[in-house]
Amino acid sequence: MKSFIRIAIVAGVFVLQSCSTSRLNKSTHKGYSAPAVATPIPNRTSDASKAIPARTINTKNTNPNAVVGFAETLIGTKYKYGSAVKENGFDCSGFITYVFSHYNISVPRVSKDFTNAGTAVPIERSKKGDLILFTGTDTTGWVVGHMGIVTQNDNGKIKFIHSSSGKSIGVIISDLSKYYATRFVKVIRVFNE
Repeated sequence: MKSFIRIAIVAGVFVLQSCSTSRLNKSTHKGYSAPAVATPIPNRTSDASKAIPARTINTKNTNPNAVVGFAETLIGTKYKYGSAVKENGFDCSGFITYVFSHYNISVPRVSKDFTNAGTAVPIERSKKGDLILFTGTDTTGWVVGHMGIVTQNDNGKIKFIHSSSGKSIGVIISDLSKYYATRFVKVIRVFNE
């Protein structure tokens, strides 16, 4: 019984550390007008991010267009905190894990572990396949807590695919609205140029 309790506690901690966003994003739902698109502030870092080890993501010459195309086939998959299983739903990092695993690319399972992965690029230079990182709902520490994959950069109008939390939400494509711009941390490039 004690070992079962220990396993349950460890599993609970893992789930709580995965993707931590809880605000509802309705930017692509019927009857909702998204807030005006905003310009995010430059890449942010924090002292806490320095403690997160650097990660190398070997994308094995995978085409980022193919990855985004596969990710888009998952639009409508429900949100499920702590999950990387399509049938159950995804949290944000679970969605990234699932998409990249389809191409046998190993990525961190927890969104904050992407903080020092890849190469940071200015948001205006972001392109399809780059990962876009945001804080969780606590914006005071600038710790990565949400993420997505850039699907478009049309002269600074950024769109990204992600698994968004909230009632009846899941994998959607969102604009970089004011809501997300205020939570923006940075864009990282993991694919070879």
